[in-house]
Amino acid sequence: MTIEDVRKLSDQDLRKKVYELKGNLLTLRFQAKAGQLDNGNKINQCRKDIAKCLTVENERKKAKAEEAAK
Repeated sequence: MTIEDVRKLSDQDLRKKVYELKGNLLTLRFQAKAGQLDNGNKINQCRKDIAKCLTVENERKKAKAEEAAK
């Protein structure tokens, strides 16, 4: 998932995506502990995707706050 893809999402879709990714991360962590995870890089990639989504969400919140302050 690229940052451009994340920026195309609406606010509601962005929140859903974060929720989905956090659930996916939980599943990956359980798989890693059970020894069922074949590629440990999936956890890192999932964490990065969550960070991208949260970054865009925070950017939008700041932009709305600045706009309201004017």
